[in-house]
Amino acid sequence: MAKNNMLHFHTNVFARPAELASGPSVQLRGEEFSTFAAPGGGPPVFDQPLPAKFEEIQQRLVQIPRMDIEPDGYFLVAGGEKEGRRWQIDGHLFEYDGQMYRVEMHGSCSLDMLADLLGCFGTRDVVYQLVHEGVTLSAADFQRFAELPAA
Repeated sequence: MAKNNMLHFHTNVFARPAELASGPSVQLRGEEFSTFAAPGGGPPVFDQPLPAKFEEIQQRLVQIPRMDIEPDGYFLVAGGEKEGRRWQIDGHLFEYDGQMYRVEMHGSCSLDMLADLLGCFGTRDVVYQLVHEGVTLSAADFQRFAELPAA
């Protein structure tokens, strides 16, 4: 399947769990992907917080040009009008028990913009849970998935 210059996704970004096992292979957007599972089977247990605090991530995100972020953790960044390829990412920061639990992100953007967003979370050792598909992917498989045209 042909790749796209833009990434298209709806994902939850989690810190890599303490324990992961290989899960079943799945077909997504016409290609085969490896997934992660819990060591005993079933979905992974997301037991590790992102290392940055909620307020730290907000302060980092607001430094991205054209970023709008609300006190509750909702954020939106868009661009591409000059290049003729409009893109937009909206997302939400989720904190649990005083620690950053996950970041939900949805939309389309370049690989560079995704890297800028991930740089705000305090680690790149993350996994991606695809919201609609209900599977968890590695960073490499997530990028490959997101590069494929959305259905």
